[in-house]
Amino acid sequence: MSFAKADRIASIALSEIVQLSEAAAAKRAAGEDVLSLGTGEPDFPTPPHVIAAANQAALKGETRYPPTAGTPALRAAIAEVAGTAPANVIVSTGAKQVIANAFAASLNQGDEVILPTPFWTSYRDVIGMFGGTATIVETNAKARFKLSPDALEAAITPRTKWLLLNSPSNPSGMIYTPEELAALGKVLERHPHVWVMADEIYEHISYIPFTSFTKAVPALAARSLIVNGVSKAHSMTGWRIGWGIGPQDLIDAMTTVQGQITSGASSVSQAAALAALTGPQDHLATRCALFQKRRDKVFSAINAIDGLSAILPDGAFYLFACCAQILGPNDTDADFCAHVLAASGLVVVPGRAFGMPGHFRLSYAYSDAELDDAMTRLAQAAQTYVSKDISRV
Repeated sequence: MSFAKADRIASIALSEIVQLSEAAAAKRAAGEDVLSLGTGEPDFPTPPHVIAAANQAALKGETRYPPTAGTPALRAAIAEVAGTAPANVIVSTGAKQVIANAFAASLNQGDEVILPTPFWTSYRDVIGMFGGTATIVETNAKARFKLSPDALEAAITPRTKWLLLNSPSNPSGMIYTPEELAALGKVLERHPHVWVMADEIYEHISYIPFTSFTKAVPALAARSLIVNGVSKAHSMTGWRIGWGIGPQDLIDAMTTVQGQITSGASSVSQAAALAALTGPQDHLATRCALFQKRRDKVFSAINAIDGLSAILPDGAFYLFACCAQILGPNDTDADFCAHVLAASGLVVVPGRAFGMPGHFRLSYAYSDAELDDAMTRLAQAAQTYVSKDISRV
């Protein structure tokens, strides 16, 4: 008999982002002229003092099984930054595992998770993997891709277990203000069965002031999970260290799950993350300023292309552009992205991957030279797509 996938993953595939990025890498390896803006990974190196700390940890023999919830030193450092106790912290193999641990520990079959669009593609898949149902709530550019209190109220049912917020957002780059978070908090105070998962992994890549959910709505801290990590701000994607901050009973349940999957995050990577949190921090502001310059460059270029438009992101390193105006009556955003790749060798990600068709996402975590090249390619591809569409009509 051929292999049959388990029902829980029958509808789940490798994310479209990863598929496109790996396909681009294969094309480049084959000698094709391909430039990808598909991956959300800083192009800056891991800071030298972080690498040195990992090296020292390995040389000192810190290579054995770590405590399941994280090393005491790293949990204490995270707790100090967050203003909480180490018992309220779990360290995991990336922020993605934090999210998976939480859903595995809390969701029963048919429980609902409110998910505003556009959303990071893995959210919906991991909710379904653990028996939950994603309650998709649409937003739009006029609302700056943010969930409104009225829309939140309308989405809550007796089966709602979580609201999942991502600020700064992947893919939109939008940041919820303290006032907007407080307004959502007022709705949630009327529904004590709903917990909040706030993914704040892009906290330090913010071009306007950032406020954590539990700082804006402290009354809900007892039913909130803050997700964060070192991957984005400290350019440590491959080190695979993220953490969750929440009430101890939730953290304990997540630790139980983690103990059966990874037995804890890499000990050497945890030493590196500790150095990232407690060592020099000047690179955070320097790199954020460079990302902001790149944002401005790409934002101007996109809005100068006929048929494309975007709103200015508040943070992260993505631009979520609208291509609906350029599409023919039977076209999709995936058609447009496929044309861009075929016509120019540029990889961008269709908006359908983020629950919002008619858009596409590009990352500007690339060099100025690469971004200039990419915008030239995109403009040329958009022009030929319009010509194609007109000739078809």
